Amino acid sequence: MTTQDHWRNLVIAGHEGNETAARAALVGADPVARQLALGALARMDALTDDDLLAAFTDDTAIVRHRAVTLAATHRQVSVAVMLRDPDPTVIEAAAWAAGEQEDVADDVLAQLCALGTDSDDPLVREAAIAALGAIGDERGLPAILRACADKPNIRRRAVLALAPFSGPEVEAALAAALIDRDWQVRQAAEDLAPHMDIEVATDPENTENSTKPGGHHA
Repeated sequence: MTTQDHWRNLVIAGHEGNETAARAALVGADPVARQLALGALARMDALTDDDLLAAFTDDTAIVRHRAVTLAATHRQVSVAVMLRDPDPTVIEAAAWAAGEQEDVADDVLAQLCALGTDSDDPLVREAAIAALGAIGDERGLPAILRACADKPNIRRRAVLALAPFSGPEVEAALAAALIDRDWQVRQAAEDLAPHMDIEVATDPENTENSTKPGGHHA
């Protein structure tokens, strides 16, 4: 059997409920097979919390990435350790999973706040801010407000993350986003504003000189 045949059989095992084949691959030497085995077990509803915790310690990032992604639907599995993973793609996935879990422990919330403001990787900052918005805990608001002044993609994500919150600081951040130099940030603010009871007119001069589709940077 070729390697590709083995991988194909693992995908089929997930559809056919062949837990024996999936578990054999889960402890095998091939990291691609291990991550496929995780997916197969999840598909047949046989993936356990212990399976995920074991995969969190895997030597290969693709396995840890798959495991932490699957942890999104395992609310009893903390992703705290994965938010400190050496691979930023795993950290990004862990942040996303935390947002999907919504109800997270204090240490996870604290790590998301730190990642959202201090991570060197912009994708990690963006994922952490999105997770804080999904969780909606007031302790995450300072990090979200700070992200409203980050790179455009992160500003856009931060604006959307304001949705669960209220107060003068939130209103000020949304008002600033409505006249942001980046059109996607403004669009996010315009989409959110009707649901936030905030009426702020955009600045036409700012809009004309802003970044927009087919346009230019001011």
